[in-house]
Amino acid sequence: MSVRKEEIKNALDSVESRIQKAAKSVGRDRDEITLIVVTKTYPSSDVEILRELGVVDFGENREDEGREKSAEVLGTWHFQGQIQSNKIAAIGRWANVVHSLDSSRHLEKFESSLPAEKILSVFLQVSLDGQSDRGGVLPQNLEDLAKTVMNTSHLKLVGIMAVAPLKENPKAAFSRLAQIHLDFRSKFPLASNLSAGMSNDFEEAIAHGATHIRIGSSILGVRSPQR
Repeated sequence: MSVRKEEIKNALDSVESRIQKAAKSVGRDRDEITLIVVTKTYPSSDVEILRELGVVDFGENREDEGREKSAEVLGTWHFQGQIQSNKIAAIGRWANVVHSLDSSRHLEKFESSLPAEKILSVFLQVSLDGQSDRGGVLPQNLEDLAKTVMNTSHLKLVGIMAVAPLKENPKAAFSRLAQIHLDFRSKFPLASNLSAGMSNDFEEAIAHGATHIRIGSSILGVRSPQR
């Protein structure tokens, strides 16, 4: 085993242990939680190692990186960055899941640009602090956006996503998110997933119902600067 593979395996095992412990502490089944390893800025060789170690869900924040790596490594590819209008058609060609849909305008562009045979799974990103710089629709506007998705032919609504505000205690943020999620599920029971939690707060997210967690640096190490 190469030094890098052993390094990634040890980190992955550690994160897996923490996921299991967090799930058990709130009476949840580990199988309810999907681990998405965020590979942005890391080389395709790291993604190949992850695939060899059994990881099948990969997350990218930039279209160009996602396009390149998804062509080299088979898996379920998640786009989770802020969406740029001019990148939508390209994202739709390689992504299996988009976590950051927060605009009816973007929704319409995905719908019109997707290949006829493709169904794209989408999470609606909700803002927990009302700040637009990190993306997300206000909670009171979630229902209207969800109804619009439900009326499309190529988009499948699977749940909601959120990022904990930088200056807020994750427990408080995810507690608020759990209530938003509960209300959303009551109206859209087939879209019951919750994408929340990253390297610094995924255990708290699991405690508050996250079904998808997005972890990068805790598995792959400190990131190099963006290209």
